[in-house]
Amino acid sequence: MTLVLRSVCCMAAASFLLFNCAARKQSTPVGSQLASTDSQGKELFTTHCVSCHAMEQEEIGPRLGGVTNVLSEKELIAFIKNPNHAIKSGNARAVSLSKRYKMIMPPFDFLKDEEIRSILGYIASETKAHNIAPLEVKIDTASNTRLTQPVIKTGLRIELEDYVTIPPSSDKMPRTRIANMRPHPSQDGTLYVSDQRGLIYRISGKEVTTFVDLRKDIEDFVNEPGLGTGLGSFAFHPDYLQNGLIYITHTETPKGKPADYSYNDSIKVALQWVVSEWKTDDVKSPVFKGKRRELLRINVPNVVHGTQDIGFNPDAGKGDKDYGLLYIGTGDGGSTISKYPQLCHSLHSLLGTIIRIDPLGSNSKNGHYGIPADNPFVNEPGDIYKEIYAYGFRNPHRLAWHGGRLFSAEVGESNFEEVNVIVKGGDYGWNVREGNFGISSKDLKNVYPAPAAETGKFERPFLQYDHIDGNAISGGYVYEGPIAALRNKYIFGDIVNGRIFYANIDARLSDQSVYEMMIVRDGKDTNLVEMSGSKRVDIRIEYNRFTGELYIMTKSDGKIRRVSKAYTLNQP
Repeated sequence: MTLVLRSVCCMAAASFLLFNCAARKQSTPVGSQLASTDSQGKELFTTHCVSCHAMEQEEIGPRLGGVTNVLSEKELIAFIKNPNHAIKSGNARAVSLSKRYKMIMPPFDFLKDEEIRSILGYIASETKAHNIAPLEVKIDTASNTRLTQPVIKTGLRIELEDYVTIPPSSDKMPRTRIANMRPHPSQDGTLYVSDQRGLIYRISGKEVTTFVDLRKDIEDFVNEPGLGTGLGSFAFHPDYLQNGLIYITHTETPKGKPADYSYNDSIKVALQWVVSEWKTDDVKSPVFKGKRRELLRINVPNVVHGTQDIGFNPDAGKGDKDYGLLYIGTGDGGSTISKYPQLCHSLHSLLGTIIRIDPLGSNSKNGHYGIPADNPFVNEPGDIYKEIYAYGFRNPHRLAWHGGRLFSAEVGESNFEEVNVIVKGGDYGWNVREGNFGISSKDLKNVYPAPAAETGKFERPFLQYDHIDGNAISGGYVYEGPIAALRNKYIFGDIVNGRIFYANIDARLSDQSVYEMMIVRDGKDTNLVEMSGSKRVDIRIEYNRFTGELYIMTKSDGKIRRVSKAYTLNQP
């Protein structure tokens, strides 16, 4: 069943099917019990499963077709509600699959038994209709091999205080899908927080109100399936107080609207990612009133790895070449896992890129924005996208600037999570590189030592951690605020398990180790799983550069917590 946590796009999962084909001889297969499908089962399957699984082919997680023919309803319901139990109990096939996908599906204990039964009924019906054989699992008794240095635990501790709770945007889990926070450009203390279901909230003091609701203004807005769809990101123009411009990315159902990036019509369009400009009538108004115009529309073949972060360089002042230029990070749109690797890692594609545009210009192909004259590929011949600033990304999850550098977190496939320092014109290697290793599009779950002949061809990660330590990176910021113990540290986390990491930042980026800090409450170490009450933490790190305040957001409970203190314990 699904493991919908990559956010990103989708957080690569490990599987409903860690248990697939782990049937016991005495079990009565679900397929013999569930003969029909219903609309609820298909709807729940679409919401919770398809971001990472397909019926007949491997995607981020293993395929699901056939599983109901080898396991009983009781076994499957138990697994879906507590996947880790199957791994810890030593089930050979479950353990083998967890090694291949290098993660364990978060528990879906919030689903009712009848909801799970309807999903299983849909899988059984599709299995029968298409005669899908169950997945065969090669037993792997070897231990997991660590491919990069482990995260280093330290004595650094932070204390968190509750700030606000965002109201639920759905009666389904997660209750919220809060994703980004931005301070108001006036520096008046108000904060703006987006929910992927189409909302941007305004926080004034402790009062939370709705600033804009995309669902009312965009006819084809969609935020399902998966957790990597909906309202992706937003950014205030640096001259917002004068021009009232806000930029927002979102997904729409494909309705045949012409895209600025498209591909052969033999490949399906799962979604369209749209970047638009919203002009408010009154920059002081607590509720958006104004108009919007479209800048850019991108076709994607899957529901993951979209246009999920945008931003302006906050260090660029007026007169600087970078001032007012919008950076837009777009993942590969699921093209690689969907078996269309040719759609990314190319200057002829906007998938898997960070582009840099002048939103107030007009020299682009569609005339809706400008292409800066100092972009790296503006003088390249041929039909390339001259908007591209850097390329070769799977899912550039968050963008952050510090000391003239642009940092971008990269959600990995099955082996590594990365932080990259973005250089102009750089090739970051996806989908032939993951971390510092080579990877084949025919088997994205395994990597191999990169050929020596290709040394220097691709930009190497600044930081990386192994999937032994986490599953999906949540990018962060370099802290420059008043808490001395955190200063000059790039602070980030892992989306699923909620661990909080950091790296020491100096002028030469000399330390490429990943460190972990702990959370303290009431004098005792704790963690975000305990604090949120969910094993699917879905963490986001946010930072107010104006005040130096650092925030931790968790989707599962809608909580925004503020870092109130940090200190280092003496270590043995």
